[in-house]
Amino acid sequence: MNIRWLGHSCFQLTGTKTVLIDPFLTGNPKAAIRAEEVKDLDFLVVTHGHADHLGDAYPIAERTGATLVSIFEITSAAEERKINVEPMNIGGTVENGGVRFHMVSAAHSSPGSTPTGFVIEMDGWTVYHMGDTGLIPDMEMLPRYFSIDVALVPIGDRFTMGAASAAEAVKMCGAKRAVPMHFGTFPLIAPNADRFVERMRGVAEVKVLRPGESFDL
Repeated sequence: MNIRWLGHSCFQLTGTKTVLIDPFLTGNPKAAIRAEEVKDLDFLVVTHGHADHLGDAYPIAERTGATLVSIFEITSAAEERKINVEPMNIGGTVENGGVRFHMVSAAHSSPGSTPTGFVIEMDGWTVYHMGDTGLIPDMEMLPRYFSIDVALVPIGDRFTMGAASAAEAVKMCGAKRAVPMHFGTFPLIAPNADRFVERMRGVAEVKVLRPGESFDL
């Protein structure tokens, strides 16, 4: 599996299927690509309804035919636009095309729906996208059910966890690797990942990416 950061909380997972998470591209000053460049997509995952996460999900799904995987309220709005959907809610699992999507809790806010995170299993790998969240005890339960290869972790503070709580979240969920996200996009959130990297010493391997960079599992 290849994991590519496209800026903010947007990631593309590429293996036997291609999954795009939280496609905030239009209006994102740090976006690595334009929404119009997204092609050959199987699934779109949206963690919650804020504009910097829902982003371009609906037009991308309409153009590519990708299936939108999200909480019920977000997929309901998409159905009105004739988009293929997999509606879910927290605690549920959906399997489609050999990919398993597990919707998990997140502590945040969201217009018209509940914020979520996702554990995604594909090609023998497990990726945990935390969404926008504070530190929550549910994270400590995840190792009972999953062996998480990579955690995608918000570190920007103010609207999500900061460096200290983000490092604790990685420790709690037992992830082998961590990729910081939701930082450096706007002046109000942390400009870099330095404090997170320092906090992560001895916890897990950290991969700090620049928008557009990727790595292979």
